[in-house]
Amino acid sequence: MPDLSAFPIAQRWLAQHRDRLQLYSFPTPNGVKVSIALEEIGDLPYEAHAVNIMKNETFTSEFTALNPNSKIPAIIDPNGPGGKPMGMFESGAILIYLAEKTGKLMSRDPVRRYETMEWVFFQMANVGPIFGQVGFFHKFAGKQIEDKRPLQRYVNETKRLLGVMEAHLAGKQWIMGDEYTIADIAHFGWVRTINGFYEAGELVEWSKLKNVPAWLERGLARPAVQRGLDIPKRPTA
Repeated sequence: MPDLSAFPIAQRWLAQHRDRLQLYSFPTPNGVKVSIALEEIGDLPYEAHAVNIMKNETFTSEFTALNPNSKIPAIIDPNGPGGKPMGMFESGAILIYLAEKTGKLMSRDPVRRYETMEWVFFQMANVGPIFGQVGFFHKFAGKQIEDKRPLQRYVNETKRLLGVMEAHLAGKQWIMGDEYTIADIAHFGWVRTINGFYEAGELVEWSKLKNVPAWLERGLARPAVQRGLDIPKRPTA
């Protein structure tokens, strides 16, 4: 049985199955990337632990010992490289790791592999941070700020990024054409949220888009995506 004692996080969120990959997450646009990927992979057993970001559990010493940036998701793979347990943080890095570990959700062709990673990094560097700022300034505390220039800046950039995706998805089923990959998984939560939970569809002119909404609808119809969006279960208290 793998020894996880070197990871303080495993002492706070106890593993019932130490031989399984341990996922520490919360159902946010970033968190669900990994749960969706694991559900799509299907044959990599894992155990999900809810890290309640509403109670600042990511700032506990046990969590920051694994991720000093205090963000979900994070994982421990008890069967990492060389058969040794390994912890990881950053959702994009975890997606790439899982794809390479299992040989799924990313092409083995070197060119296609790097193209897939381009779009994962596009989401990490652009879509997530910019869409998140729209949410802050439109729906959350930032909406109290009288100066609306910050909101408008992020709205304009969101429209630009959606335009990039709209053009790229023309004539394609998925971001990588006919191949469903971690590039799609990386984007689902954020694109879904901008027109859903953030209630910013009108601001970003969602109704003018065709290819992005169709791509998102295809993605959300996948059973593994539906399951992954609700893993781990959001705490009730």
